[in-house]
Amino acid sequence: MDVTAKPGWKTDPAILTRRAAGQLGLGALLAAALPRAGARAQGQEMVFLSTQLRPIEAAQAMRQKILSGFGQPVNFVTEQPPQLGVRVRAEQQGGRHTTSLIGGLHGELLPLMSTNALAPLDDALAGLRQRGFNAAMLESGKLGGQQQRYIPWMQATYLMVAHKQALPFLPAGADINALSYEQLGQWAAAIQEKTGQRRLGFPAGPTGLMPRFFEGYLYPSFTGGVVTTFRSEAAEAMWGQFRDLWKTVHPNSTNYGFMQEPLLSGEVWIAFDHVARLIDALNRKPDEFVAFPAPSGPKGRGFMPVVAGLSIPADAPDPAGAAKLIDYLTRPEVQIATLRATAFFPVVKTDLPADLEPGLKLAADAIARMSSAPDALVSLLPIGLDQKGGEFDKVFMDTFQRVVLRGEKPRAALDRQAEVMRRIMTETGAPCWRPDPPSEGACQVG
Repeated sequence: MDVTAKPGWKTDPAILTRRAAGQLGLGALLAAALPRAGARAQGQEMVFLSTQLRPIEAAQAMRQKILSGFGQPVNFVTEQPPQLGVRVRAEQQGGRHTTSLIGGLHGELLPLMSTNALAPLDDALAGLRQRGFNAAMLESGKLGGQQQRYIPWMQATYLMVAHKQALPFLPAGADINALSYEQLGQWAAAIQEKTGQRRLGFPAGPTGLMPRFFEGYLYPSFTGGVVTTFRSEAAEAMWGQFRDLWKTVHPNSTNYGFMQEPLLSGEVWIAFDHVARLIDALNRKPDEFVAFPAPSGPKGRGFMPVVAGLSIPADAPDPAGAAKLIDYLTRPEVQIATLRATAFFPVVKTDLPADLEPGLKLAADAIARMSSAPDALVSLLPIGLDQKGGEFDKVFMDTFQRVVLRGEKPRAALDRQAEVMRRIMTETGAPCWRPDPPSEGACQVG
C-alpha cells in the first residue's frame, strides 16, 4: 500500500510503510461474441474491465458512488483473475475490441505484456505526476520495460481483527500489535478452554482468500520464502504447527468467505482476512473491535501488500476516454471516496480526512503498525502465472486439506504437491518474486 501523507504509507515497490482461454481457438470463439471494434459512439458506455472489487457490494459501490461522478457512462465489468488474459487476448486476436480500461494487480497485468496487449501510458502519466505517486510503484508499472504500462489505482492488504471480549484471554505479557503465531495459538486455546468454544476464524471457504494467508503470511513467516522453500524442513514443521493451531479454529471456517460476518454475529472472536472483507465489522461496531498486525514466525512478520493498477488495452475503442477515467480515479478526492466506499486505500499523496469513519481509522493504524514493524517481511502477490494462478493457489489449499483437515503427514503431502507446483512454474516460466530471491528463468521449487 502507498499513501504518502500520514497516516498512510509508501511502497517498495508495494511495501506499506508508515505515512499516510488464452489459446487462439478459445480466443476466436469468445471474440465472435463481442461487438465489432470501432470508436465508441457518443453516449455509449465505456467498458472498464476489472479483477478487483468483484464482490457484489464492492462492485455496486464502485458503480454508484465512484463512477457515477465521472460524468460519462461507464460499464464496470468484473472478471476472475485467470480469465482476464483470456478475454483481453480474445479481443486482440479476434480484432473486435470492447474494453477501454483494465483494472488489475501487477501479476495479472504482467502476462499481457508478452502479446503486446497493453498500450504505453507515458503521455497519460505526464499529466498526473503532481499526484505524488510513489516512485517505486510507478517503476513497477513499467512491467519490466521502459514505458509505463499501468498507473497505480488503489491498494489494500490483510490484517487481523478481534472482538474486545477476547482480549482478557491474551497470553501474559503478549503485545497484540507484536504477536507471534505461538502466542496466537495460546490465545485461541485459552478462549477454547475457558468458554468451550473455538473462536479463531479464517476465510477457508470456497470464496475465501485463504491461499493468500499461506502465500503471503504463513510461508514467509516460517520459511522466509514461498516457492523455493515450499517443501523445506521449515515448511514441514510449519504445517505440523498449523495443524495444531487448527484445533482451536471454528469448524465453520471451511465455509467462510468474508470474516466480517462471523465477527459481527459473535461466532468468531479473532479473524484474519483482507481489509475490505473486514471493514463492515469495523465500521458498524468500531467500539467493539480491535485491528492489529498479522503474527510473526521464526523468519519475520510476513505480510502481503495488494496494489492495483489501471491499463489501457492496445487498440482500445476509446483510449482518450480511458485516459480521462484514469485521471478521474487518481484524483485525491476520488481516492478518498474510493477508500470510504471500498476500503481500498489511496496511492496518491493525500491527507486522510479527520472525519474518516472510525473503522477505517482502526484499519489504517493496524496496517501502518504492520508495515513499520521491525520484523516486517513483504511477500508480493504471485507474478507471471497468468491463467495458472488458480492452480497455484490450489496447491496450497490441497496441502492444507491433506495435512490439516485429513491428517496426512506433512512430508508426504509436500512432496506430492511440490510436483504440481513444479509443473506450474515450468509451464509458465515465471521467475521468483519476493520474498524468494530473484531467479534466472522459472522459479525453482525447493
